[in-house]
Amino acid sequence: KFKRRLLADARSAALELGLDPGPSPVVVALENTETVYHMIVCTLCSCYPRALLGPPPAWYKSLPYRSRAVSDPRGVLAEFGLEIGDDVELRVVDSTADIRYLVIPRRPPGTDELSEEQLAALVTRDSMIGLAQPTAPTFA
Repeated sequence: KFKRRLLADARSAALELGLDPGPSPVVVALENTETVYHMIVCTLCSCYPRALLGPPPAWYKSLPYRSRAVSDPRGVLAEFGLEIGDDVELRVVDSTADIRYLVIPRRPPGTDELSEEQLAALVTRDSMIGLAQPTAPTFA
């Protein structure tokens, strides 16, 4: 249910959790699926959902990342250790001063029995901007 609300209105969904999405007028959540993968970039500067994810990493603001994310997104992802198959549509989404984007990463296999808290521990900043998959669960 929450995922539906997040996809419909990410700003309101964040507020439900007590998270302030900051001054950006629009926050959009994009869901990664088996057939579609999202990668976030700001081609003009470094627009980033910092109120939700904290400060952006230095590489996110760098000109090489910002330009190559558009011209060679699969190459950039490979440099981060992430291979996206050719059968998956890769969408590079340009964050702007008016719209900030968050990625809802795919749920890792073998996590059906995990609690919300355990699942949250698998999600990283990089997975929420499309530069990584969630971390794999470790079972003691």
